[in-house]
This record gives sequence, C-alpha cells and structure tokens, in this order.
Amino acid sequence: MNKKRERDEHIEQLWYMKEGGEDSIDALKSALNASYDTDITDELLSEDLVELSEENNKIALTKKGEDYARQLIRAHRLAERLLYDVLGGDYESGACEFEHTVTHELVDSICILLGHPRACPHGMPIPEGECCKRSSRTAQSSVIPLVELEVGQSARVAYINCKSDQQLHKIDSLCIRPGAVVTLHQRYPAYVVECEGSNIAMDEEIVANICVWQNPEHLQAAGKEALAQPGGKGNQWGRFRHRKRGR
Repeated sequence: MNKKRERDEHIEQLWYMKEGGEDSIDALKSALNASYDTDITDELLSEDLVELSEENNKIALTKKGEDYARQLIRAHRLAERLLYDVLGGDYESGACEFEHTVTHELVDSICILLGHPRACPHGMPIPEGECCKRSSRTAQSSVIPLVELEVGQSARVAYINCKSDQQLHKIDSLCIRPGAVVTLHQRYPAYVVECEGSNIAMDEEIVANICVWQNPEHLQAAGKEALAQPGGKGNQWGRFRHRKRGR
C-alpha cells in the first residue's frame, strides 16, 4: 500500500467514525488494525487535517480534513453505485481503489450519469457535489482527441482509434501507446508531439486517432520537466520521426 493510499484510509476511517458518533483514538486503531500508523497521524495533524487530544483520547477531522474526506467518500460510494447498478460487479472490492485514482471531474460525470444518487448500495449517504447542487444533466467527457489539446499541454493516452491494423502498428511503432504521456508542441505545418523524450511529426489524420484523458494538473509539471530533457522543445527540430498515412 502506497503512502497516499494509507493516508486516505486513515482519513476515510475518521469519516466513518464521525458518521457513527465515535471519536476515540482507540477506535481508529481498532478499525485500521495493522494499517494504523502513528507517523501518518502526525502528518495529518501537521497539515491541519485532524485535531488530536491525547489527554482525552480523542481524534477528529478538522474542517479541512472533512472537505478532503468528503471527496474520498463521495468517490467511493458513487463507485459502489456504478458497479452495483450498471456493471453488476463486486461493488465492495471494486470500489476500494477507485477513490484514490480518479479526478473530481470524473466523479461528477459518474454522479450525473447515475442521476445524482443519494445513497450507496449499503444505504449510506453519498456526499453532495457541485453537480448535484446545479442538477447537472450533461456529463463532461473524460477522454478527448489529442487534436483538442492546447499547444504546450500534456495528457496521458487513453486508447487508439484506428480504422486498420496498419494504422495501429504505425502509431505503436512511434511508442505512442495507452498510458504514455504526450505533449503537443505545434499544429502547423504538421502536428508535433513529444512522447518518451522523442519529438514526433504526424499529419492530422494520424493524430485524430489518438485519444487522451483530459489533462490532470500534475501532468502539466511532467510536461515542463520533459521540455528540459534532450529532445525537448529546445531541440524539437532534431529528432522528428515523419510518418504519413499510407506510407
């Protein structure tokens, strides 16, 4: 279990304790069992996510901590609702990883898709989101064509839409595959994208087949770091791999 996941588990458990009217440190230790970590509790305390009274054996979320926990619980319970209502899967285990990896925008899209449900399959309340307050009816797509990125923007490849195996093999030979981070450098006279340290020139017909996740904020930093590497923007005319459709 990574550090972020461990921190999230502590915060989620404190939310569950709040729902049950419990606020003792012993209750937190008992619920988390071997996963309880005093160092994590100290980190949460230093970041003003929890407030602690060892003298009274009390621990609780601060306002800042509640705001963070609300997003985690909302994502988890919406994932349970999605798996139970739509996919018919194991909603208990399937939702456990969900809240640690998704963006707020994707969570809102799922909420809109499900019609703003009020409770999870266990009957526990799903915290309200901004989309619920607006009664939004249209979900924002989480995946867009690479051609819709702004110049300088980075994103992670979601999938490749190709009309033939030949096209797919061409794109794959450029190391542009699902999961890879790409940065768009220019649109004209050809599309230029950076992927895995190499700058690649392609025509629009090829680029239009590449679909990416809408850009998470942390990828902006990744894109800037990539520009500083050999083959980055300062050397963008030195390492192009030209590929034309049908060649």
